Amino acid sequence: MSTEILERPEQKDADTGPEMFHYVRKDKIAESAVMGTYVIALCGETFPVTKAAKPGSPVCPKCKEIYESWGE
Repeated sequence: MSTEILERPEQKDADTGPEMFHYVRKDKIAESAVMGTYVIALCGETFPVTKAAKPGSPVCPKCKEIYESWGE
């Protein structure tokens, strides 16, 4: 029997980079943060919520475009 350490590659959206924040359904954020479930961003990317965006944080341009196209 052999013991090896297998590393899981990080899955990041190539278009938005590693530190972009996405728009997701507000009611799914807490569930994802606590349970580790995946959320689906407006741009279609799926990921578990691991940290909260702070004011001035970079936002995914695709998510922002979709959100702004909805108007108020």
